[in-house]
Amino acid sequence: MPDFAYVARDMSGKSTAGTIAAANARDAATQLGAKSLFPISITVNKTSQVKMTRRVSGQQMGSFYAQAASLLRAGVPMLRTLTLLSSQSGGNRTLQNAVTEIRGRVEEGEALGEAMSRYPRIFNDMAVNMVRAGSEGGFLEDALERVGSFVEQQEEIKGKTMGAIAYPVFVMGVGVVVVTVLLVVFVPQFESIFAGLRAKGKLPGATELLLWMSNVMQNYWWAILGVIALIGMGVNAYLKTPAGKRNLDLVKIKTPLVGGVFLNLAVARFCQVLGTLLKNGVPILRSLEISRHAAGNMILSESIAEASEEITAGERLAKQLEKSGHFPQTVVEMISVAEESNSLDSVLVTISDNLERTTFRRLETVVRLLEPLMLLILAGMVMFVVLALMLPILNSSEAL
Repeated sequence: MPDFAYVARDMSGKSTAGTIAAANARDAATQLGAKSLFPISITVNKTSQVKMTRRVSGQQMGSFYAQAASLLRAGVPMLRTLTLLSSQSGGNRTLQNAVTEIRGRVEEGEALGEAMSRYPRIFNDMAVNMVRAGSEGGFLEDALERVGSFVEQQEEIKGKTMGAIAYPVFVMGVGVVVVTVLLVVFVPQFESIFAGLRAKGKLPGATELLLWMSNVMQNYWWAILGVIALIGMGVNAYLKTPAGKRNLDLVKIKTPLVGGVFLNLAVARFCQVLGTLLKNGVPILRSLEISRHAAGNMILSESIAEASEEITAGERLAKQLEKSGHFPQTVVEMISVAEESNSLDSVLVTISDNLERTTFRRLETVVRLLEPLMLLILAGMVMFVVLALMLPILNSSEAL
């Protein structure tokens, strides 16, 4: 139930204000009347709709969903389950407080999915939609178990990815530090040596560029850091907007080498959730609406939404997904055959598993290419500094 902000007067005429949980404004007025309060104004308290909390790690959320599914499957009532989960939240105060508040709202009659949606930084759209579908379709335990498995799977993917790119990132970081030290400490010592050649106009362009870069780093480092900070804040603010999120998702799937990895992972998530929902008897249109948000990519989500509109008119799912151009041809063909054989739910899960295995292998290949690439870039930066310093000396020796 939503929260309503009210201003009311008591029996003595004194004004009072606060919030109250109710199904609608009329219900809120009835509750206030029961408390001998006469409402002056009742409005939806929008600030209470979404709780700004800290994020909770994927590992803890995976454990939370798995425990919830186990308790409910064992016949433990919902309120008792939420109470136990609140007390067994692994010492995470953020999750504990959120579950405690959710329990209170469920006790007042609010649906579990609606209560969870108030904490978007803890429960993402996919989890909320899966819980809503599970509650409506009578398979809440399966939905929670699937969400838990999905979260743990994503954490495993994230861990593998971070472990794979750790070395290339480390190499690039070392390269930046080395070049910065050379420009700030080492290069300035050669400026007086090259002063004569610069006056005669015989200093090579590469050396001029190197000395200029060194001068900028020494005298305007604060401006460089300021510009980097401003750009970072600007990009961060832009990526929080709908247009920024959409463009970021577009860049992800269009970037050479890694674009296919991001796209395949999004398609795999979509197929996994859609197959699970269909297997549990959720109608196709409702399943598509939930699973498109689970894809985690706005571009793919928009394509699936367009496909859903055509399916309403009687079109085949495979045909509409093929039109989008974002689904691999093999995936489209498997979905087409599955639609004809009425085995779409099981085939979608198989597609997801196959895509994930293929994507992991591709990701490993990309990372293997990144390592020598980072080393080449580092070697190139150091080589430029060395050659730029050596060229004037070599030119002078040849003139002699």
